[in-house]
Amino acid sequence: MKKELLLLLSMFFVLNCLGQKHLLSYDDLKFIITNSLQKTDTFMMAKGYTITIKNTRTNNRTYSSLSSDLHIDVNVRQDGKRLLIEMETNVLSQYDLIHNSIAQYLNKESTTVDVQTYVVKDLGTIYITVTDTAPYDPLKREYDIHLVPDKRITAYN
Repeated sequence: MKKELLLLLSMFFVLNCLGQKHLLSYDDLKFIITNSLQKTDTFMMAKGYTITIKNTRTNNRTYSSLSSDLHIDVNVRQDGKRLLIEMETNVLSQYDLIHNSIAQYLNKESTTVDVQTYVVKDLGTIYITVTDTAPYDPLKREYDIHLVPDKRITAYN
C-alpha cells in the first residue's frame, strides 16, 4: 500500500513539474536580463522554446512556446548593454507566476486602469497589461508583460 501511494505521489510530482516547464519565473527573467543573447538562446531552448525570429543586425530575438490555443511569445531586444523583455501570453498560470512574485512591489502612483506598474529592486520596472480576447471569453485573457531593467543592470558577455 505504501509503495503504491509513494508511486502515485511521485508520478503526480513529475507530471506537475513537467507541466510548468515552459513557464518563466521572476528568477528566469532576472537571468535573461543579466546574461548575453547567446546564453539567453541556450536557456530558452532548454526551457522548451523555439526561436521564431532571430535578427542579428538589430540583436532582437523572439521565442515561442505553442500548444493548441495557448501561447507564450517572448521578445528579447538588446539596447546597448541592456536587454529588454516583452512577453505576450494567454496562459493564466504564466501571469500568476510572475504576478505573485512581484505583487508586493506595486507602484500605486504610476499604475493606471489599464497598466499595472511594478518597481522591483535589483531588477527594474515591470508593466503588465491585461486585455480581453476577441471573441469575448471570461476565462481567456491576453497578458502583456514588459520588463525594463534598471540603468545599472547590464548584460554580461
